[in-house]
Amino acid sequence: MDKPVIVKPDVLPTNRLLAIGLVMLAVTMFACLDGTAKYLVSVLQLPVGQVVWMRFFSHLVLAVLAFGLVSVPRLLRTRKLAHQLIRSVLMMLSTLFSVTALRYLRLDQTTTILFLTPLVVALLAGPFLGEWVGWRRLLAIVTGFVGVLVIIRPGFAAFHPAFLLALGCVLSYSLYILLTRYLAAYDTSEVTLLYSTLVGTVLLAPWAMVEWTWPADAFTWIVLISLGFWGGLGHYLLIIAHRWAPAPTIAPFTYVQLIAVTVIGYLVFGDLPDVWTAVGSAIIVASGIYLLRREQAVESGRS
Repeated sequence: MDKPVIVKPDVLPTNRLLAIGLVMLAVTMFACLDGTAKYLVSVLQLPVGQVVWMRFFSHLVLAVLAFGLVSVPRLLRTRKLAHQLIRSVLMMLSTLFSVTALRYLRLDQTTTILFLTPLVVALLAGPFLGEWVGWRRLLAIVTGFVGVLVIIRPGFAAFHPAFLLALGCVLSYSLYILLTRYLAAYDTSEVTLLYSTLVGTVLLAPWAMVEWTWPADAFTWIVLISLGFWGGLGHYLLIIAHRWAPAPTIAPFTYVQLIAVTVIGYLVFGDLPDVWTAVGSAIIVASGIYLLRREQAVESGRS
């Protein structure tokens, strides 16, 4: 039977803190990705298929340049081909759902729904990965979500079908994260990253070519190409983070993305932050710190 190279992540305190830092940096990259995608599809009115394909294609080009063209055949050798393909499709679907939702919803609305993801990951990590959480850590995760609600203060007057797209993104992205954690025991980060970009590029190419609209100027090209940078760096950092800490430990720190989104919303779309943002952010950070302390207590054998 095929055995994993690594059975469990190294959860030494130093590595756990490093993993948390990597996750926080990764989700900041994702905030830049979301802001850029929304700008392209809602302000510049570029087709969704073109934007999503360009995100994967530019990511693929950057990955090949970083790894070296001669390394590609070696990096395509995987011990878990089916899992790599499924994970890549889930990543592609989550991106499609998210970008399409961003065209119709405000950035903060979409982000609010997507922040259900850490809770879903923590709940599914037990049956899928054997990383069960106790009620205290689960409460910390829920408290972090309450902080999100404080910031956004959802009170949607009318239902829009795009909300269902955002929920589809939550489910597909949660499963993607769990598979990322699973594959970390079998393949290197480079292998997993290359599959993500290659599968998305190939599957989305026909759609992108059909509705392709040539960018009007060099600035638009730069913005399009930057999608690959934000997404590629973010997912690479996420892959590494899952090698060094269990999914339930680092999941609450993905809430940092909301702070980054708030800044981007202000700078790019003119959305002004308010006192509720500060209150909600404090709740999120507090829940994350408690979860980290609780994890340390469990490891040291305290109740």
